[in-house]
Amino acid sequence: MPTTPPSRLSLGAIARRAFVGASLAVACIALQAAPALAHVTVWPRTAAPGGYERYVVRVPNEKNSATTRVEIHFPAEVRISSFQDVAGWNLQVLTDSAGKITGAVWTGTLPPKRFVEFPFIGVNPKSGTTRLVWPAFQTYADGEVVQWTGPEGSKRPASATELTARGSGGSPVALSIAIAALGLALASLGLVLRRPEPAHV
Repeated sequence: MPTTPPSRLSLGAIARRAFVGASLAVACIALQAAPALAHVTVWPRTAAPGGYERYVVRVPNEKNSATTRVEIHFPAEVRISSFQDVAGWNLQVLTDSAGKITGAVWTGTLPPKRFVEFPFIGVNPKSGTTRLVWPAFQTYADGEVVQWTGPEGSKRPASATELTARGSGGSPVALSIAIAALGLALASLGLVLRRPEPAHV
């Protein structure tokens, strides 16, 4: 009767183990990236120079205390034209002495484990800069104010939008996960193809 040597795995078993390993690795990458998604961010993360862009300030509540105030300062190079109303939130538009919109303040109540989005329209500069930085301040009901104003890679970074000729609005975190998943899948396939099916005797 044909038997498979106990020391050799079948092609199917190798494929299953490789798939499980790849899945676990991708899950670990996703978990490591999750804290970055909890920051106050402005989307899209890439946009086209000179275009009208629908931006969204995304605010998650990471604490057990409600978020009651969100303030954002707009890049000087961007001309803000309009805002979308958000139910339950009051909007105060900040301007300079010339009447140019320089920031916005939203007040309301965001319970723990929830997020809210504040859309607005901005006109991107045609030239002169390739990166827009959006400093933000998140105030909680217990009085704490979290300043999302740090440099990229810091604990509390300011959100940024890269101006490119072909703005895609893609998430760098999602892109990294997708690339990692593709690489692991290809590596698993190579492992399976490289190891021959054990001969039956």
